[in-house]
Amino acid sequence: MSTTEQPAERSARRTGGHRSDPTPPAPGGVLWTIAGDVRALLMLPAAFTMQVAHPAIGAGVDEHSVFRTDPWGRGERSLRSVQLWVYGGEEAAEEGRRVRRLHKEIKGIDTRGRRYHSLDPACYSWVHATGFPVYLYAGRYLLRRFTPAQERQLYREWLQVGRILGIRDRDMPQSIEEFWPYYRRMLAEEIEPTKVARELVATDVPLPRPEGGSLRVRLLLRLTWPALRAGFLRFRAFVTVGYMPPDARAAIGLEWTPAQERRLRRLSTVVRLLVPLLPERLRYLPLAREARARWRAGAL
Repeated sequence: MSTTEQPAERSARRTGGHRSDPTPPAPGGVLWTIAGDVRALLMLPAAFTMQVAHPAIGAGVDEHSVFRTDPWGRGERSLRSVQLWVYGGEEAAEEGRRVRRLHKEIKGIDTRGRRYHSLDPACYSWVHATGFPVYLYAGRYLLRRFTPAQERQLYREWLQVGRILGIRDRDMPQSIEEFWPYYRRMLAEEIEPTKVARELVATDVPLPRPEGGSLRVRLLLRLTWPALRAGFLRFRAFVTVGYMPPDARAAIGLEWTPAQERRLRRLSTVVRLLVPLLPERLRYLPLAREARARWRAGAL
């Protein structure tokens, strides 16, 4: 066990002398509050695009992911996985192991001619690392500006989630002071406008229509999908670029105008004021809502 772990973050030991499992961040913390809020849905596209702007990660997604053929299913599975890391309790560690098993055979050659493996620490850690700057930057628009103490707590909790995913402490900066030089180095040396990153902010790419819902919903989607698809792609590109930290935008070569910034601020103000007024069943995603109910009932 790393000596850098805080006592509250240390794993609960399994029986039989096995290695201890890392536990999710404690209920009531910063991540517990924001990760399951529906506003997090607007932040995730920025983080995913930053991830695939790494040549190796972009190549892995391009060659092995179903994000083109089953974007809705992939998004739903990814969202559930993220929620389990934070709100899953004893299921969190098993979900982390499942994610590693899923990526075990993903390997190849990236656009720079380098061999990659998706579980290589440099790649795997970057995938996880992107969430922290996006939470901070997008949170200023959609949630609130975090205090320095809250930023530090959020980073500690994000490190704890990384341990659930099997990221070793030596492969991630262990403090905010160490994180920002690492982040800037990654933007300067690794991040580029990869094929997948460009595709995620394009507004003229194919996008299969969702297949779920009742017969009436499916028929309606079949009739209206061409118009809905165009609107959705424009909105996805807008929030992806808008909620991405400006230095990451620049590294990927994404444009952002003052007019777009004004539109983003108007949208964010409406969302920031409206969401807290919603009932909890609409404000929080299902796994988060269930975990919060168990916590209030004293079952966590």
